[in-house]
Amino acid sequence: MLNPDQRARMTEAPGFIAALDQSGGSTPKALKLYGIEEKAYANDEEMFALMQEMRARIILAPGFTSEKILGAILFERTMHEVIDGMPVGEYLASQKGIVPFLKIDKGLEETANGVQLMKPIAGLSETLKTAVSFGIYGTKERSVIHEADAAGIKANVAQQFELAAEVCAAGLVPIIEPEVNIHSETKAVAETMLRDEIMAQLATVEADVMLKLTIPDEAGLYDVCADHPRVQRVVALSGGYSTDDACARLSKNPKMIASFSRALTEGLSAQQSDDAFSAALRSNIGKIYAASS
Repeated sequence: MLNPDQRARMTEAPGFIAALDQSGGSTPKALKLYGIEEKAYANDEEMFALMQEMRARIILAPGFTSEKILGAILFERTMHEVIDGMPVGEYLASQKGIVPFLKIDKGLEETANGVQLMKPIAGLSETLKTAVSFGIYGTKERSVIHEADAAGIKANVAQQFELAAEVCAAGLVPIIEPEVNIHSETKAVAETMLRDEIMAQLATVEADVMLKLTIPDEAGLYDVCADHPRVQRVVALSGGYSTDDACARLSKNPKMIASFSRALTEGLSAQQSDDAFSAALRSNIGKIYAASS
């Protein structure tokens, strides 16, 4: 049973979703951008511990509040971590008023028909049960589109909605994320094809979903998706754009809000004083919130 206050917040309140779901594959790059080189850790355990320190520093920062942040997406391992003695999701919800989500995909298959589908997700039903027990509101699942290939995009979207149905059945709200590669030479065409496939699938769903999409080349392209009664929100991924570029593009799409990861943490460093770190994070949050408003 969805928390009605959280649902109202996700459907109506201004703000954006913070993506704090760096996984095993993306963690080394995220740490390097944060000023921590690979030589600073000897194994995965040490690497994930450093990543958790970074996440906790962000979450505990005075500017990381529900005033501008609606929700936060967590890596599965993070769901079991604690901040001030509480599971991270519980801390976000009870102490910050921020709605917790969980990344559930396990990486991508090799490219075929211009897309990368999600790999099989082992233990999905147990993961979803655990998420519910931890008070998680929804999930996020990412696949990628590289080319405007009709068969590939159709398969990509179909897989996303098939997984979304399992998530909905578990009592959670899925964030469906078929990312379009920002460097694709056929990006604009792929986005139109993607929108049409999403709308076809939305006609079949019986529970609420959210969409996380690359900021489109054509402003307002996904407005029709945002207006669908089964879509709580359409959120935007930064996709490799700089914070300023992502925000400028997003501001042209008033029915989308941000769900940025790299753009959120741009300019943050382990070497910064707490004051400097907080100031840099507050600046990023302000830019992203303005673009989402």
